[in-house]
Amino acid sequence: MKKSFYLKPKLFSTIKNYSREQLVKDILAGLIVAIIALPLSIALALASGVEPACGIYTAIAAGFVVSFLGGSRIQIAGPTAAFATIVAGVVATQGMDGLFIATVIAGILLILMGIFKLGSLIKFIPHTITTGFTAGIAVTILIGQIKDFLGLTYAQGVKPIETIEKIEANIGALSTFSWQAFAVGAVCLAILIVYPKIEKRVPPSLIAVVAGALMVAFIPGFSENVYTIGDLYSIPSGLPRVDFGAMDLSFAKIKAVIPDAFTIAILAAIESLLSCVVADSMVNSRHNSNMELVAQGAGNIASVFFGGIPATGAIARTAANAKNGGRTPIAGMVHAVTLLLVLLFLMPYAELIPMPAIAAILFVVAYNMSEWKKFVHIVKTAPKSDIIVLVVTFVLTVIFDLVVAIVVGLVLAAILLIKRMTEETTAEGWKYIDHENDKDSIELREVPMNVRVYEISGPLFFGTADKIMDIRLKDYTKCLILRMRSVTSLDATAMNALENLQKKCLKQDVRLILSHVNAQPMEVMRKSGFAENIGEENFCEHIDEALSLAQKITA
Repeated sequence: MKKSFYLKPKLFSTIKNYSREQLVKDILAGLIVAIIALPLSIALALASGVEPACGIYTAIAAGFVVSFLGGSRIQIAGPTAAFATIVAGVVATQGMDGLFIATVIAGILLILMGIFKLGSLIKFIPHTITTGFTAGIAVTILIGQIKDFLGLTYAQGVKPIETIEKIEANIGALSTFSWQAFAVGAVCLAILIVYPKIEKRVPPSLIAVVAGALMVAFIPGFSENVYTIGDLYSIPSGLPRVDFGAMDLSFAKIKAVIPDAFTIAILAAIESLLSCVVADSMVNSRHNSNMELVAQGAGNIASVFFGGIPATGAIARTAANAKNGGRTPIAGMVHAVTLLLVLLFLMPYAELIPMPAIAAILFVVAYNMSEWKKFVHIVKTAPKSDIIVLVVTFVLTVIFDLVVAIVVGLVLAAILLIKRMTEETTAEGWKYIDHENDKDSIELREVPMNVRVYEISGPLFFGTADKIMDIRLKDYTKCLILRMRSVTSLDATAMNALENLQKKCLKQDVRLILSHVNAQPMEVMRKSGFAENIGEENFCEHIDEALSLAQKITA
């Protein structure tokens, strides 16, 4: 049988059996996602220190290219909060031409990563590191928006870049507080929090910006004391005009932005592939990680040539796509085309959006991406080594930057992993085992058709946790047994993978049973609440006991 080419866009495989009904669903999903993406793209562009239109350019160019070439059915690409602090730092130090060069280099690196099948390397980034730097980025975004939310005005020449500098600048500018700006921001924030609980069909961010604009336009005194986008930025209509001749494309500039290019490439790969994993669980699909990296590389190059900024897979917009019926890349392409029409005909109306409304949107974005409950859960339940990696990554992201945080986090995780593996290693006399008469051999057991048994061998940590994701359930599966007699240790990343597997089992009405769980993994499971969630009665000391329980359940 001929092996299929490993770099095949998902669009080409999904279009084979495409129906008119699915086309309608994809178009509707694309329109809804575009409405969500519009104010969010503008807000994220401003958080990144660039013109508001750059966010729309990014969503159009990267959104279309990634959907067309991508390895996921429903991935939506565009500007994301994860890039905001990185982009702002590059623009502040190297200018827009430096950002252009860094993004092009990052795009090339992403394409090469996909061509050389490096998509699977995402598994070597521990869950604690991604949780730590994501929470850190959320904090930096929140701090960066306090100025506009409170209507503060910095003194002449004060242009803070680092998070600590922004905190100091905000404290120094408290005397310029505007109650009108705060009122607009507070109303918009209240809408963003309360409205989704009442009505889910219209995006709350759209309601918030309209409400904020109406407050500034019609309440006396607000227009003089509340800045809008139009007061601070020019909003061009029509297609972007990128002047390549005015750019500094010297070797010195290229050399200066290479570290930033690697940061953009690594973060784009991590965020995009994590978003793909989430998307897979939503539509019961499986993405092509290498094709997705190639698409992200091409999408980032297209974005900056179109006047945009770095892009990656956006989990929130991808989830909205799935919830509204999008099941093929056509939905993502429709989302991009819709934003293009908005750019051509409606963009000048964005001038009316108040800056406190943008700040309120970004507050909610920061809150959602922080995943503080997961952060606290890990601190309370994970092994000490995982907690150290999590907290160090978080603190370094806030105080320094993402590059320092990821590098130090990975080195620290590797050192602690070696220590943990050393503690788990023992030397015992070799025992001869006759495999033909091995009483524990699963081959000697009778396993019912609707029961699946997986035996996991070796320590489960961030480098091997993806093995859990490979576990497949059939439509007729009623019971899943995990035999864990050879699992000596378990870390937070693997625990997160097991929790996701449990959710998958609950969704498909499959009973999860664990056989022969050793002391260290059992301690981690109990501390995390996993053991309580699946029930102590589903932990068996021996495979025979597990099979007997499964037979009773499925009988």
